[in-house]
Amino acid sequence: MQPTATVLVYSDDSNTREQVRLACGRRPSPDAPLVEFLECATPAAVLRELDRGGIDVCVLDGEAVPMGGMGVCRQIKDEVFHCPPVLLLIGRPQDAWLATWSRADAAVTLPVEPVEFAGALAGLLRRPRLASA
Repeated sequence: MQPTATVLVYSDDSNTREQVRLACGRRPSPDAPLVEFLECATPAAVLRELDRGGIDVCVLDGEAVPMGGMGVCRQIKDEVFHCPPVLLLIGRPQDAWLATWSRADAAVTLPVEPVEFAGALAGLLRRPRLASA
């Protein structure tokens, strides 16, 4: 049986969540695990799912409202023990410094470009996790 990774996707916009799912498909690259998506539309849902555990990577929409993914990222990096890596979706390349401020592990621009997104996600999924060490 092949390993499966759980990817949490936070956006208040269902179209953005769909772009993420379609850009990745079932596997972002041949050497990455299969992925299952867990969608969240609110920051409270993100925190609830992270408290449950089992999340391998978070994909956060920096343009989400009422709380953007950058703020959510900074909060979970401060508050979640063994926080999973975060891939931040940013509105424009000039926002990369904000992704750094939020402590995101990687960032790609919106709209989601499939090759760029899949590559960034696969890179985060290949990282060894602290929790499993």
